[in-house]
Amino acid sequence: MILWAVLMVVLFVAMIAGMVYLITRIQKFTFMKKLAGGSRKKATLLSTAVITGAVAFFWLLWGFINAVIILLHLIVFWLVSEGIFALVRKKRGGEFQRYYAGVVVVLFTIGYLGAGWYQAHHVWEKTYTITTDKKVGNFRAALISDSHTGTTFHGKGFAEHLKEIEKQNPDVLLVAGDFVDDDTTKEDMIRCCEALGQVKTTYGVYYVFGNHDKGYYSPDYRGYSGDDLVAELEANGVHVLQDENELIDDRIYIVGRGDRSEEAKQGRVDMETLTADLDDSHFSIVMDHQPCDYEAQAASGVDLVVSGHTHGGQLFPLMQFENLMALGGDDKVYGYEKRENTNFIVTSGISDWAIKFKTGCRSEYVLIDIQGEA
Repeated sequence: MILWAVLMVVLFVAMIAGMVYLITRIQKFTFMKKLAGGSRKKATLLSTAVITGAVAFFWLLWGFINAVIILLHLIVFWLVSEGIFALVRKKRGGEFQRYYAGVVVVLFTIGYLGAGWYQAHHVWEKTYTITTDKKVGNFRAALISDSHTGTTFHGKGFAEHLKEIEKQNPDVLLVAGDFVDDDTTKEDMIRCCEALGQVKTTYGVYYVFGNHDKGYYSPDYRGYSGDDLVAELEANGVHVLQDENELIDDRIYIVGRGDRSEEAKQGRVDMETLTADLDDSHFSIVMDHQPCDYEAQAASGVDLVVSGHTHGGQLFPLMQFENLMALGGDDKVYGYEKRENTNFIVTSGISDWAIKFKTGCRSEYVLIDIQGEA
């Protein structure tokens, strides 16, 4: 919570400084000069009204974080645009008649964040193939995570996405946490659980908790608790795994791990204990919402670990920065990796959370084709 508080303060300060910078830029547009009638003070007041009005609009529409994200992108792109046009002016040896640097940056920012909006709200299919010498034959697992229902879709939209997944004929559907959010309504939660119960797979639907599913606030805030969610899932035939495992068709284990957030509460079972009784001749899939324990998971000898939580790094270049600075340790932010005999897959999630844009990745559901001995 302290980290989030510090981040919010930094973002707020950056937003104020950015607004001052943009106010000085807006004044350079021809239409602003005409409106101000040549008065510098009036131009400043008009520019201030434009910027504060825009920030207030997006703040009310999408919240503080998204208003800041739009503002920061606009500032960065504006600085780049002015730098480029400064070089062009120097080469051509004269000023432009109009403020083209500003026109270009406004249009580019709209297009860039518009594409980011589409990548967050549209869902793609991502496929991986994993081979093994274990006798599992051909097995297809579908994976979704981070639906945070109520952000980019509600219960009806979730059901429609599940229909698309069902068309791919998965043997099992894995739901790797953050199924709901703190602001997901009870009606949406129930509808999504019903949708999971209607999915046709060979061996059913398996679920583990994410850090948002039990809610960070009192159950009164959204009208249901984590236990209520479990009851609704199980009433619809979903296998809820909390530090436990199930064997499918005497060939594949589904291991559901408690979320990392539980460590500060009642704790969660470590990988060595969780996998102690598994038969090594069977293929094992571990569902762990947060990709944060690769060393222990590889040491346990499990075959596949699937996670979500990171939202694929969300915005460019956050994933690249996280990897460069090892902010998540040496665990994966997004995609596939193999360590020793263990395969790791992290999905960017089927939806989004507070941020309405994905410029560094896109929303997805995952198909994992496991090919083994007959």
